[in-house]
Amino acid sequence: MALTGTQFVIAAGKHKATIVEVGAGLRRYAYDGVDITGTYGKGSLPPKGCGCTLVPWPNRLRGGSYTFDGVTHQLALSEPAAGNAIHGLGRWARWSLVKRAADRVTLGLDIVPQTGYPFEVRVEVRYALDRKGGLTVTATARNTGIVRAPFGAGFHPYLSTHGRPLDETAVTVPAAKRLVVDSVLIPVGERTVARTRLDLRNGRLLGKARLNDGLTDLTFDRGRAVSTVRSEAGGAELWVDQSWPYLQIFTVDDLGGQPAVAIEPMTCAPDAFNSGDGLIVLEPGAKWDGSWGISPL
Repeated sequence: MALTGTQFVIAAGKHKATIVEVGAGLRRYAYDGVDITGTYGKGSLPPKGCGCTLVPWPNRLRGGSYTFDGVTHQLALSEPAAGNAIHGLGRWARWSLVKRAADRVTLGLDIVPQTGYPFEVRVEVRYALDRKGGLTVTATARNTGIVRAPFGAGFHPYLSTHGRPLDETAVTVPAAKRLVVDSVLIPVGERTVARTRLDLRNGRLLGKARLNDGLTDLTFDRGRAVSTVRSEAGGAELWVDQSWPYLQIFTVDDLGGQPAVAIEPMTCAPDAFNSGDGLIVLEPGAKWDGSWGISPL
């Protein structure tokens, strides 16, 4: 059995994707047999969070501690070297199959009350392929408990450079502001991207730059903000709707033997449970949803 559990393969035309049970993750997305996203083998754990769903918070929480409605909570430090809680509670959970068709699959997870997060939230993620539009991912969350709950969502897809080195890869991200972080990668402010290596609005070659940065103040056109990763061998675009006002850009020279660029949709800033930046508060019975997607270029 694969380390990531059941493998759900969906297809439409020349598009094909593999979604995994553990972490409701995107293990592979290919077009006409060519990988569009970073991938990994069945016998491996997702390297560097590859493809994982990040709920009920994305990125990091300082010290794993936060106060909500007057009560202080302490989560396990899943990033012990930096002393943070990272990437939520669903990354290593087995998600349940909700619905499946040839071109789509929906997985669900009940986040149960637990130490550090004593709230009840039901999350579902639908992956759907379209012959023309490519891959669309839609996440929904509903507060199934009796008290209100803090919530954030994120995803960790990597876009392939098609075997070309990062130095020869161009990245475009329509973001006007960057998150300034401290030594443990927690935001302490925002600054303009102008005249910095993070001004990716018009696209630029990465060259020697290696990135692990949060960006915001996105430009939306007809309800979507579109980022791209391109090399001479091929490329892809990643779009988000307005539910995802933050993106984390993370470059990797070796993701299972290939370079890749993660463009991570996030509903909130890192440490939003403390800062409140983009934090979603779900009242009992309330629902949230948001979509993003990937298309080959």
